Amino acid sequence: MNCLIDPRTLLRFDFGPLHPFKTYRLGLTYELMEAYGLVEEDAVRILKPRMATDEEVSRFHTDAYIEVLRLADSGMWVPNLFSHGLGTGDNPVFPGVYEWGTLVAGSSIDCAKEILAGRAEIAFNIAGGLHHAMPSHASGFCHINDVVLAIVPLVEAGKRVAYVDTDAHHGDGVQHAFYRTDQVLTLSVHQDGHTIFPGSGFVGEIGQEQGRGYALNVPLSPGARDDAFERVFDEIVFPALDSYAPDILVTQLGADALFGDRVANLSMSLSLFERYIERLRALHIPWLALGGGGYAVENVVRAWTLAWAQMNDLTLPDGIPAEWQEEATRYGIRVNSLRGKEVGDGSSPGRVLDELDRTLCSLKETVFPLIEG
Repeated sequence: MNCLIDPRTLLRFDFGPLHPFKTYRLGLTYELMEAYGLVEEDAVRILKPRMATDEEVSRFHTDAYIEVLRLADSGMWVPNLFSHGLGTGDNPVFPGVYEWGTLVAGSSIDCAKEILAGRAEIAFNIAGGLHHAMPSHASGFCHINDVVLAIVPLVEAGKRVAYVDTDAHHGDGVQHAFYRTDQVLTLSVHQDGHTIFPGSGFVGEIGQEQGRGYALNVPLSPGARDDAFERVFDEIVFPALDSYAPDILVTQLGADALFGDRVANLSMSLSLFERYIERLRALHIPWLALGGGGYAVENVVRAWTLAWAQMNDLTLPDGIPAEWQEEATRYGIRVNSLRGKEVGDGSSPGRVLDELDRTLCSLKETVFPLIEG
């Protein structure tokens, strides 16, 4: 049995007309899944979002931050906004901002609980994956870190958790939360922090104290194509998962690493993304999957639909259902193929591969010996 969060009650929240984070992408994704019949499968349970409690949120976030975020929920100015990263261009204060964050977090926590209880083998919250939020401040379009809040009950249950983040931006908030423990392996594949927010995720960030060796970062130079990503999957991601032998897999499936994103500059193809999901499914590990970034909506809806199909051992045809295309045009979205052109095929630029060689060599020499199964 697999579990999917229906995100449509979240569509009333709006980051603003000029903000690149578009909540309507969640509705379009769910509706594309519906058009393919992926939410009517006998083995699928649909859950509604619910707000995380203050007690749950406080497992990572400070009381002072929670209070300021709650006061800001009206969309009005309150003292100390800027000191908590709020009211900026990236992290706007809008009506319902606290409700938004806690609904996303509660949904991810419920997915984790479904897995712990044995009621779901795979649980997917496409609205989740807000991996930048820190204990006392919002960051990178993320107000509450649902990823950390979902992993906490898994760790408290004594589970070894592997967190794999393929968003174009480094999963800094999650790394921060578990940087000193070996109960969570954090592995982030992202665009080099010298070229993109949040300016972290370098090879030398490997964890501290008990967690030394349990943080892996694979920064990729702008322009990395499928060949670079395949090397990372083959030489780092899956060998690390094999060595660590987690009880539960948590993934952040940001679609901004795909070719054509408006914010990042990586070039993974949708076909490779689909094959990556297929390989994760083949591990047969209980799996909590979360969404994340993605600022070309046409990529987001296709990537997460392909992912959900693979999670249910289904391979979809490439044609887009006509009824969904009609709805998508209301938002200026026009796609004719589920997988698109094989834009990621071919070789990455030489400078990308040269830097990748150095990164892989460093990780194999310094980090892999520290990971214990």
